[in-house]
Amino acid sequence: MFGLSYEKFRNYFAIALGVFTGLLHIGQFTIYPMESIRFYAWHLMLGLVFVFLYKPTIKNASKKWLIFDWFLIALSVFVGFVVIGQYDVYTEIMQNSRPDLRFFIVGIIAAFLVLEASRRTIGWVLPAIAVGTVLYAMFGGDLPGLLAHRGYSISRVVGAIFSDQGIYGTPIAVSASNIYLFLLFAALLSASGADIIFQNVAIALTGRKRGGPAKMAVVASCLFGSISGSAVANVMSTGAFTIPLMKRQGYQKRFAGAVEAVASTGGQIMPPIMGAAAFVMSDFAGISYGAICIAALLPALMYYVTLFKMVDLESIKSNLKGLPPENLPKVKDELKRCFKLIVPLAVLMFFLLIIQTTPMTSVIYSIGALIVCGFIAREDRLNLKKLLNGFAGAGRNLPQVVSACACSGIVTAMFAITGLGLKFSNFIVQLGGSSIILSLILAMIICVILGMGLPATAAYIICATAIAPALIKIGVGVLPAHLFLLYFASISAITPPVAVASYAAAGIAGENALKIGLTAVKLGIAGFALPFTFVLNSDYLHLGFDLLTLFTWISAFIVCYCCAVIIQGYNEYKITIIEKLLYCAVIFSAIQSGFLISASGWVLFFIIYWGSRFVRNKKARTTFLI
Repeated sequence: MFGLSYEKFRNYFAIALGVFTGLLHIGQFTIYPMESIRFYAWHLMLGLVFVFLYKPTIKNASKKWLIFDWFLIALSVFVGFVVIGQYDVYTEIMQNSRPDLRFFIVGIIAAFLVLEASRRTIGWVLPAIAVGTVLYAMFGGDLPGLLAHRGYSISRVVGAIFSDQGIYGTPIAVSASNIYLFLLFAALLSASGADIIFQNVAIALTGRKRGGPAKMAVVASCLFGSISGSAVANVMSTGAFTIPLMKRQGYQKRFAGAVEAVASTGGQIMPPIMGAAAFVMSDFAGISYGAICIAALLPALMYYVTLFKMVDLESIKSNLKGLPPENLPKVKDELKRCFKLIVPLAVLMFFLLIIQTTPMTSVIYSIGALIVCGFIAREDRLNLKKLLNGFAGAGRNLPQVVSACACSGIVTAMFAITGLGLKFSNFIVQLGGSSIILSLILAMIICVILGMGLPATAAYIICATAIAPALIKIGVGVLPAHLFLLYFASISAITPPVAVASYAAAGIAGENALKIGLTAVKLGIAGFALPFTFVLNSDYLHLGFDLLTLFTWISAFIVCYCCAVIIQGYNEYKITIIEKLLYCAVIFSAIQSGFLISASGWVLFFIIYWGSRFVRNKKARTTFLI
């Protein structure tokens, strides 16, 4: 009885807290703005409350453990209100980076809460890195060589952690300013039935084609991922339907799980919303979010086009047909249901890219449009219960983001006071020498290793602090450098041995996670190659109404086609080694920035493509005559 009554209480409490959190954040950018640090304190406090509310010490625990969780909730509120209620005193003391005894104790409590929240939501890796950097700050003065620094007292370390260098620094600022509002937008979209509608649209568009279920998984995950920006959430939502359907249609379990994992991971790099890390990138790189969306569009489409073609070729190899037409929804009907979702997304794009308002203002207008369209929709109308569940859903999605950002703030604070980030950056420059390629490979390895145990947001923050300056120093542009790190921080979700998206897909597919991870790496090969492409040829980040964009997009999709054919070793038929080499030559030529070289790749592609078709048709006619 206690468990049942507690669950009801928790749900009611979460709804009330979710509504309050939503109104607070909307109000911050509309009618009642407050000082930035005070607002971040509210955000972190509410995020920690959601963590300890939804991530208990022990699942299905006894009453005493629930009391401990509520004690941590009380501590979170206490720390938050110390900063909120004594804001002027806090800012004055923290400017000197020397907290008095009161703020020293509160700072230690805050650090403990952030580390524990991070441990509960994303595991031990990030808290361990944070603790390691703290120990380095305190005892690094005794180290030999380049790693040595002058050493810092525990008071100085706690002051940095409990300041706008640390847990109230850039990562939590981005979470409070941008990420939460987009989480709220995505949660309200989901409450409006977006996941089901996008799924049905994908079925209607691709279901009857060869390999329809797998293509449907790609399209559905692309649509849903572009608004959720979370690989695991994408797998668990769309994959629960698409993976069993792919298995029933004849796809191997490892292939079905891998398709969903790769398609869901792409949501983190797919405009218009992308993942939480993209908002952090906007702040770290000093580039508007709209500009990032525009630059990321072609690489994201290349990622999905390559995956789509590989799925198509797999269906040919396995002789897999589409779904019966009578089992498919009608495109016209599903597009009508999409209206209430298309309008808010159009509003978002209009304000973000045309009017060029801030992301916060853009998404607030979009939330308003979504609520209005939802309430006037004829089917699946948004009601008060769904609306409240949407606010509560945003709260459920907040813990991982807040924990990762706050804990990353500890790491960046220690990097700042010790100069470790600069030392790390110089090490990469020296190791890579004058070779951009070698430096990029080193950066990729570090980013993927970090991303294996961390969410994309946390992995990107650490890499942006330590590695981005090195890439910029050797001549890589600011946007390509940061987008390069964002890609590899995201693609680590499918990279074994620790691949969270592959793990999630494995649970649904009933297959070994390592097998799915290895297959996902093969299918997601574009995600590993694209960052090198747009760093070495920045035309792939250009979008405009000009010939450069036209030529680049033609080259891009030719490259996607060739890449899929080479990896699958199939193009309506099994291709030869010579054909593979010729397709490699097409990729090498078409990917270049010079028009003449790129155009030569087009010519070679069409010669191979139509030449092979002519030879096959001639053989078929000869066989028929015989």
